[in-house]
Order: sequence, then structure tokens, then C-alpha cells
Amino acid sequence: MSNGNSNDKIATATLGTGGPEVGVQGLGCMGMSFAYGPTTDEAEARATLERALELGVTLYDTADVYGAGENEKFIAPFIRAHRDQVVLATKFALSIDPENPRARTIRNDRPYIRRAVEASLQRLGVDEIDLYYMHRRDVNVPIEETVGAMAELVAEGKVKHLGLSEVTGGELRAAQAVHPIAAVQSEWSLFSRDIEAHVVPAARELGVALVPYSPLGRGFLTGSFVQAEELSGDDFRRTMPRFTGDNAAANAALLEPVRAIAQEHGASLGQVALAWLQQQAQVHGLTVVPIPGTRRRSRLEENAGATRITLTADELAALEPIAGKVAGGRYADMSFTSAGRE
Repeated sequence: MSNGNSNDKIATATLGTGGPEVGVQGLGCMGMSFAYGPTTDEAEARATLERALELGVTLYDTADVYGAGENEKFIAPFIRAHRDQVVLATKFALSIDPENPRARTIRNDRPYIRRAVEASLQRLGVDEIDLYYMHRRDVNVPIEETVGAMAELVAEGKVKHLGLSEVTGGELRAAQAVHPIAAVQSEWSLFSRDIEAHVVPAARELGVALVPYSPLGRGFLTGSFVQAEELSGDDFRRTMPRFTGDNAAANAALLEPVRAIAQEHGASLGQVALAWLQQQAQVHGLTVVPIPGTRRRSRLEENAGATRITLTADELAALEPIAGKVAGGRYADMSFTSAGRE
């Protein structure tokens, strides 16, 4: 497998104008305590956090909604132990009913933001959050008002840099007019490319970095499973259209060109998917820092190895049509995503 020297540190990039310097690949921490089935090996997950830092992965991504605050608590000891070496990203705005994962409440108003940041600071045991994201957009609150409230947190020293998640190109421009935005987080992968129409051009124009979540299509692009029935009963991917029934079988067939390119490079399917996304930085002329999630060191090392793979123009062309053939939406309800509002 094409991992390169497993102890070589990955390259770095800067998020936004004057934003933090981070490894060109970050770590999504959600699955260590939330969403992707039972998390039984806490020791391995903690070892994965430490190994990531050894490899130069310095952006650690969590959110207050992940496990109703439990994910922030989980990574807190690691963050505090390496406070000067890591960039801590967390988010506010989204809550999920544990009895009904499809039921979501979104809040972007100033009183809620102030309560949310204080709660996150307490759970994380830090004085300042390096990158604070608006997790989802409440269309009933002007984005200028939301970003203005976030900017107050910067002025007060509770937050260093601001980020937005799942915003449209227009919303990003309106936000940037209020306060510099370091990064926009949205789903972006070989399976999900809707942000390329409006969000990516806006980010390029404004000098804002893209931080793609689910860069491996929530694991589907690794080829490790074909349909939702292979996942544990409490895995939230069972609610997603792309993972169910005929959609799953159709989408599995789309992996054939990924598999062929992986064989050519002596790499995994996931590495090819990540390498493709990383090269979108050159294609679109902006900073791209994916945050693949994992709770195992072996998968982490595999993901980091993707930063050393360069796909040829022919290989990129072979992968180009995949997204247009994907069956099923990212979520059953797309209204709270940027694609649902553009």
C-alpha cells in the first residue's frame, strides 16, 4: 500500500487569510464517540489522536452535538496535553433528538451562541477555541447577525478564528463582509460535488479555505461495505438514501474506476478518493484540508499516506463522471445543506 514513510510528517497549509497553519489533512473526531456504531476501544481511539499528531495532523474537528457534548469531553485531555501543537475546531447550532436522529433543531441567535461557546469551553477545558464554526444555517436569523455575534467571541478572546459549515456562496460573501472567515466546511468527495458550483468559487475569491467533511463518502468510497444492512443497528448511515436498497448496489458499482487506479498506485480505494480531493486544491486554486474521520491508527496512517499520492490527468478524468451517477441524496432532507438553498 502506498503510504510512503509512515513516520514522515504531512505538509502544511494555512486556513484563510491570517488563519492557523495546519497539516494538509485533519482528523474528524466524531466517530470516536458518536454516530458510526459502538465505540468499544477507547484506548485505540486515544492512541489514534496521539499518532495523528506524530504524523503532522494538527487540525482536530469536533462539535457540541456529537454525542450531546461527549465527543468534546472525549478529546479534551488530548487537546489540553498538546495545546500549543494542535488546532481545535468545534461547532455550535445543531442539536439532534436521540430518539429520532432525523429530527434537528438549528439555532444561530446571539443568546444561543453565547451559551453554546461557554458550554464547549467548559467541556473542552480550554480558555479559547482555535476555530469556531456555525454548524448549520438558521435561515430565520440573518447571517450578518450570527457572524457579528461570533465576532464578539473573537474580541473577547474566547475564539481565535471563525468558520462556517454548509453555507451557500452568497451566505459566505455576506459573512466575510462582517468578519474574516478562515474556513468553510461542507461535504465534498468523489460522491458529493455540489459545492463546486457556487461555494468553491466564492471561497477562492475570498481566500477562504475549504475543509471537506465525509471525504470518503462516510466510508462508502473505501469499498469496505456495500449496503446499510452490513452496518451495526445504531449506525446513523442506515438512515441515508445512498446506503440503502438499490441505491447502495448502484453506488458500489461506481467504485470500479477507483479500484483500478488504486491497483495502479498500490494504494487503497480510500487513498485514491482522498488524493483526488487533495488535488482539487490545484484544480480550483484554493486551500483544501479534508478531515477524514477514524478511530484506528491503521486507518489514520493509510489516510495520511494519501497526501503523497499524485493522480495523473487521465486518472482524474476517469474519476470525473462518478458524482453525476450517484444514486440517492447525501441526506433524506437536504434543506439544511448549502445545496438545498443555492
